[in-house]
Order: sequence, then structure tokens, then C-alpha cells
Amino acid sequence: MSIEIANESGAEVDELRLGALAKHVLTELGVNPLAELSVMLVDMDSMEQLHKKWMDESGPTDVLAFPMDELHTARHDEGHPPTPTLLGDVVLCPAVAERQAREAGHGTEDELHLLCAHGVLHLLGYDHGDPDEEREMFAVQARVLESWRRLVGDEG
Repeated sequence: MSIEIANESGAEVDELRLGALAKHVLTELGVNPLAELSVMLVDMDSMEQLHKKWMDESGPTDVLAFPMDELHTARHDEGHPPTPTLLGDVVLCPAVAERQAREAGHGTEDELHLLCAHGVLHLLGYDHGDPDEEREMFAVQARVLESWRRLVGDEG
């Protein structure tokens, strides 16, 4: 898998660990091993602009996901050889993540991992627009984050 991390936020972030978490989520969900994903970290002003432009909502948000139109090739099919797949972009705002982490009582890195996993799930077609979708998405999110914590020996 190809995961590109671009940190334009000015915040210090463990980009290698964030990329490893994204790869773990994709692997856990059986995503095509030739999938490509972009994760961008931006400052509050940039996130606010993206939030307004794409969601027509004011203020910065924590995570935005911009899926590509290749979702049908994202899942690895044992019967066919994998082909390159562009999943899309996940945009994170470390400043918002830091505030949310304080409110939740955990570290900023844990919050960024949660948000990254959440964004990747959106790229894969998960949503939380209704109660059933929300239950499914958040259960998958909890499962992949727990398996990540076990893998890296982090109690989160």
C-alpha cells in the first residue's frame, strides 16, 4: 500500500506512526494491497476553508474525507489480481484534535489515530448518517483501533 502523509499544519506529528496506523486499518479491512491513500495535516485556517467549501459549515473541523471514484476496486478480491486503486484523501487538523483529546482525557496522537481511522472508513464507504450506519461504522472503528493498540502495545 502507498500512503502519503503531508504535514502542512505546523504541528509536530509522528508521521511514520500515523501512516502505519492508516496501513493497519486498510489491511484489517481487506483493502487491495495496491491501494493509494493520502493523509494531509492542515492548520485551523485551512481546515476551516475546506469545511466551508465542501460541507458548507463554518469553523474548522477535525477530519474530512474526500473519496475517489474507485471504491469498487478497494476491496481485495482473491479471484482477481489486485490493481492500483486511488482511495482518496483524509484531511486532519491537529489543532482541533489536540483540543478534542484534552476534552476526552487522552493524548493528541490517540485522537489523531482515531480521526485518521474514521476518515479512512469514510473513504471505504462507511457513514454515520443514520443509527444503523453509525453503529456499524463505530464498531468497525473501535475494532481496528483496538487491534492497532494491541499490535503496538499501546493501552490508548
